[in-house]
Amino acid sequence: MNLEQLRELCLSFPATSEDLKWGADICFSVADKMFCVTSEEGGASFKVLPGEFDEMTERDGIIPAPYMARNKWVYVQEFNKLKPKEWKHCISQSYDLIRSKLPQRVQRTLK
Repeated sequence: MNLEQLRELCLSFPATSEDLKWGADICFSVADKMFCVTSEEGGASFKVLPGEFDEMTERDGIIPAPYMARNKWVYVQEFNKLKPKEWKHCISQSYDLIRSKLPQRVQRTLK
């Protein structure tokens, strides 16, 4: 996985937008709610299931995401710390977790 592949993956989900926040962070959002944050420097943060949080952060190169750990976000410090199949699962799951918390009326408008 690299930045371009991650961008392609994130943008493959319905109603996803990409923008730059805090000067250098590339954020992927659904209905203005972030589900993945990365940068040109590599690595990425995303939301995980509560039961997966401890397991993920015990792995080498994966830490609780700064400022977002209380919301069960992890930070993968380098793209090579996860296999491509794991990236696809984690980013898809993060998207689904964030989208599921949106109001029903907003979810219905997303295509």
